[in-house]
Amino acid sequence: MNTRLLRLSASIALAYGFSIPAVFAQAVAPSAPDSAGTSQPAASDKVQTLDPVVIVSERLDRARNGISVETGSSVYRFNQKDIEALPQGDNTAFNQFLLQAPGVAQDSFGQLHVRGDHANLQYRLNGIFLPESISGFGQTLDTRFIDSVNLITGALPAQYGNRTAGVVDITTKTGRQEPGGDIGIEVGSNNTRQISGDVSGSKDGFSYYINGSFNANNLGIENPTGSSTALHDSTQQNKAFGYFSYLIDPDTRVSLILANSDSRFQIPNVPGQTPSYQLAGVSDYPSANLNENQRETNRYGILALQGVIGDKIDYQVAAFSRYTRVQFDPDPTGDLIYTGVASKVQRTGLANGLQADAGYRLNDTHTLRAGVAYTRETLNNSNDSLTFTADASGNQLSTQPFAINEQDQKITNQVGAYLQDEWKLSDKLTLNYGARADWINAYVTASQLSPRIGLVYQATPSTTVHAGYARYFTPPPNELIPATTVASFAGTTNAAPSSQNDAVKPERSNYYDVGVTQRLTQHLTMGLDAYYKQITDMLDEGQFGSALLYTPFNYAEGKVYGLELTLNYRNNNLAGYFNLARVTAEGKNIISSQYNFSQEELNYIANNYVHVDHDQAFTASGGVSYLWNGTLLTSDAMFGTGLRSGDVNSDHLPAYTVLNVGASRTFYQSPIGKVNLRLSVVNLFDKVYEIRDGSGIGVGAAQYGQRRGMYLAMTKSF
Repeated sequence: MNTRLLRLSASIALAYGFSIPAVFAQAVAPSAPDSAGTSQPAASDKVQTLDPVVIVSERLDRARNGISVETGSSVYRFNQKDIEALPQGDNTAFNQFLLQAPGVAQDSFGQLHVRGDHANLQYRLNGIFLPESISGFGQTLDTRFIDSVNLITGALPAQYGNRTAGVVDITTKTGRQEPGGDIGIEVGSNNTRQISGDVSGSKDGFSYYINGSFNANNLGIENPTGSSTALHDSTQQNKAFGYFSYLIDPDTRVSLILANSDSRFQIPNVPGQTPSYQLAGVSDYPSANLNENQRETNRYGILALQGVIGDKIDYQVAAFSRYTRVQFDPDPTGDLIYTGVASKVQRTGLANGLQADAGYRLNDTHTLRAGVAYTRETLNNSNDSLTFTADASGNQLSTQPFAINEQDQKITNQVGAYLQDEWKLSDKLTLNYGARADWINAYVTASQLSPRIGLVYQATPSTTVHAGYARYFTPPPNELIPATTVASFAGTTNAAPSSQNDAVKPERSNYYDVGVTQRLTQHLTMGLDAYYKQITDMLDEGQFGSALLYTPFNYAEGKVYGLELTLNYRNNNLAGYFNLARVTAEGKNIISSQYNFSQEELNYIANNYVHVDHDQAFTASGGVSYLWNGTLLTSDAMFGTGLRSGDVNSDHLPAYTVLNVGASRTFYQSPIGKVNLRLSVVNLFDKVYEIRDGSGIGVGAAQYGQRRGMYLAMTKSF
């Protein structure tokens, strides 16, 4: 078939409203150079292939979206253009990517805090709940396999339970999006060496997307000093992800997600420290020579069946499994000399579960949704320690250490079910109401029935108002509860500050949220949101031991309230955003895991509200991107007034602003084909700022933000 005939066939197809396959589009409309001389794809390259399989796939994707509902919540959306507009693009670590959303505050060890909560984030892949892993330093999720992300906060509908500070709802890439592949490398500061690649494709009803990466650098964990390089801080991180789907028939799809991450970290050292204890046979052991290490492994799999029945029913059923393991290896000599204890800590968790959701369009005004989820997890904790005997005042009595070995296994069960109705009261007003029931059997047994209600009102074509109320039930992170008992270390240099150790309870709260979105112009949109959370048994976490793992505890009562402002601008080649958040988070009276606190702290907090350690009064983020003659220029910035510090969190760290910039360009006719080059600079002005200073409730060490770093990345498409 010659080119003229192809063009004629394509013209007829387009004239009658049909799409044409991309392979024909490339044949009839070759690439044209842009004004800078770089070859760019012609307009016809952007025509989407719409064969019958794709039509079926899109129908099933709409069915999945029909199961989920966001009525009454606050939603912040990211797509591929937003990821591309980051200075490091999809090489950006996932936690750094989420910092671009409103109300997200940065913390050490890669942690995030949304709207004043400690962690408490729920992750979903293609609508399926992903059980949480044991938190450490590594990022289990990779920005590269993401197609889009919705961060859902506020008063959540009844289908969302357990982790409720925010729902990170991820839609993954699939094999039906531009089949082919990429291989990329990134090199730069801190001896960064990274290689990544993906491949995707489809045939008949089967499609696949596979992604993998290897990353090594010398800044695996935040530097405990303000220097430009860290001492003993190298890391190696491997990640793999695969999505496979098969269309059984036009109304039914089965999909499989498999993923693995394995990360090794050195624990960075602070030179010049003074030993606190004596060890027989050791006269000198500089703190710069300490050799502590941590390894983190996470694996998960999701098998899902999704379908539609007629025009009324959408459903999905999924089985999931997640294995997580963290091991901390101490420096036996150094840890004993400097801290009085050397503990090898290992924690593993194997979670298996089922999730089922369905939506039923009762009529034009009512859509019913219901679902149930069950998770069973086996947790194994071990703690092998060396320590010294001590008197009642904590003074060392012997220079010969002795061993304490503790092991614990716990099987936990968790069930949640919900029923809700989305009621379209009019063309402008939608009400979603329902309830969920949750039950856990772990270190404690508890349950709750939680009503939810949310509404959206389209006041004018450019003004949307939402409001909601949610009753929340948040189980403690059981995988973080240690095996250590207070009595085991009595009379040692690792004795607990106090002896009380009540069990960690679930958090219960009432959440109120109201907001408005206003389209100011064709290109500029503004949002304003206010929220208040009234809490009983408020959950928080602290890093207390030598291993850099968190331990949960409760305040008897707490409160969180704040405001968020968002601005988004898009106009041809220019795009930008700005977010500003004000939050206050306070707790009173610590009622669990009290052995981690001194009696003076417990006495004061029992009668006074205190700021939680992750409370940051003001947080702001912003960014701008501009496509100039084929080159994408990008920048983003982050501002914070500082996390809490000092005695009972009575102070806060200094404010900081960090600016990142980048530039990327795709060359379509290079000697090796299509290639993208990206240059990025992190912390352009080399700002020295502390994330933590080692003081405050549950804060164990100091951490500084990354100093200036430069990175060069190249991605080859095939």
